[in-house]
Amino acid sequence: MDGGLAAAFLVAGLLDMGVNYCGEPEGCFAQGDAPARFGVAFGNVIFDGNGIGSEIYLRYDAPGTFGPFQPVFGVSLTDDASAWVGAGAAWDEQFGNGYVELHLMAGLYANGNGVNLGSPLEFRSGVEVGYEFDNGWRVGAYFDHRSNADIEPVNPGLETLQLRVSVPIN
Repeated sequence: MDGGLAAAFLVAGLLDMGVNYCGEPEGCFAQGDAPARFGVAFGNVIFDGNGIGSEIYLRYDAPGTFGPFQPVFGVSLTDDASAWVGAGAAWDEQFGNGYVELHLMAGLYANGNGVNLGSPLEFRSGVEVGYEFDNGWRVGAYFDHRSNADIEPVNPGLETLQLRVSVPIN
């Protein structure tokens, strides 16, 4: 997957910002409304095209946006004791009750008994497609890629395919 999801996040987010935010008096990163959410995802860890285990991933989406970008914070743990913790931004687009979300996060990775990804600094980029209920709950299929973006010579990458449920926090 390499940087495809990160590039999609940047292109979609920056195009949205240019079209819908930069012409506003408050500027391109004007603060906007978005609900805080807490999400839980569970699914498969994929390395070199093969399922190698399971992961639980917890994410907090902070309230509000800066332009089209919402701050997000995440932590994950695999069944082989690999852990990742990071922060970044998400961009999403609603289509009726459906939505698509892209995100890009930087974080620290400890491989435990899992895959050596080449660096403690690992970037996580992903896409989620799902349904938002009238009460704000979301259920989505989630795919992401984790790598060090070639800042180190060793950069094998790791993917996850998960089901995520997120709830608004008031």
